[in-house]
Amino acid sequence: MTPLNTLKALSLSAAMALASPLLQAQTYAFVSNAVDGTIGSYRLADNGTLTLLTSTQAGDNVMPLALSPDHRKLYASIRSEPFSVATFAVDPADGSLKLLSKAAVADSQAYISVDRTGHYLLGASYGNNQVMVNAIDAQGMVQDGSQQVVETGLNAHAIIVDHSNRFAYATNLGSDQLLVFTFDEKTGQLTQSSSVKLPKNAGPRHAVIATDNRFLYLLGEMAGTVTSYSIDQTTGALTEVASVQSVPASAGLVHGQPRPAATPGQPAPTLPDNLIWCADIRLTPNGRFLYTSERTGSSVSVFAVDGQTGTLTYLQNIAVEKQPRGIAVDPSGKWLLVTGEKSDEIGVYAIDPEKGTLTRAGNAPSGKGANWVETVSYP
Repeated sequence: MTPLNTLKALSLSAAMALASPLLQAQTYAFVSNAVDGTIGSYRLADNGTLTLLTSTQAGDNVMPLALSPDHRKLYASIRSEPFSVATFAVDPADGSLKLLSKAAVADSQAYISVDRTGHYLLGASYGNNQVMVNAIDAQGMVQDGSQQVVETGLNAHAIIVDHSNRFAYATNLGSDQLLVFTFDEKTGQLTQSSSVKLPKNAGPRHAVIATDNRFLYLLGEMAGTVTSYSIDQTTGALTEVASVQSVPASAGLVHGQPRPAATPGQPAPTLPDNLIWCADIRLTPNGRFLYTSERTGSSVSVFAVDGQTGTLTYLQNIAVEKQPRGIAVDPSGKWLLVTGEKSDEIGVYAIDPEKGTLTRAGNAPSGKGANWVETVSYP
């Protein structure tokens, strides 16, 4: 080989080495399986193929999941005694999880989220009517003992921070209210500043915030409504914009009712089998489309989002896995993943980039009691 050809070959090898991380970009999904006590790690291919990679033991009744802002840690709420939050390290190369620690929390957490700095874990206790804050150390591990516990109205169900990291919003399903807090990102302190009252038995459950931080969208578990609120950028206060129904009349369901907190090892109370029972709400990364799940009818509804007004337009309702507890849009905005608590599969649905509507594209096996799902991409 001539010196020139050798130089060209070396240059090509160097270019390929530099490009290889891009070629190896991966998208993963993590699914908690409450009955099995495991978290499944999956690879999501660009064509929508979902492949189970491994299952990691987490703890009995593992449910809510949350990712750290740098996507290097996965947090999991263990809702069996002693109540805790597990910290897992995520390996970007293969999606595997390594348990680093389990931290004691004040009560069973029905929802967890992480502030924008990654220094605090926020949680909501449905059965104990509380929201709480745990510190996260410099290594990304949740610390023992909740540093703040705030008594709320009945059945605190979720708590999230806005994109500015200055405000937090907590739902109270049983008392039909949405609490507004100021959040101090230096200390992790929550201070309630206002609240919003919803119609009786609306059942505020989960909420998402628009990518531009202008609007909050709230799902009513029992009413099946999605209510839009504008966010005051100075105070964090909410003003209702509009409310739409997520469950079509053709589903044949009626207004739901509050459900008592689950008791591990005890059968769930018997309720009528035609009650609206909404679960999760998600936005696409570009903010154009919104999705909600409903468990009784096992369906997902699709809405177009008007980013200027915060209003929603109903587009579609599609049958999905049985009793869909969790849904997630992947970071590319091309796929919606659906977990069914009473299904042995995770569904993959293609998102039409212009219409937002869903088409079933594939599936993968799930564990028992699959409920929470989070997705992440590594370049």
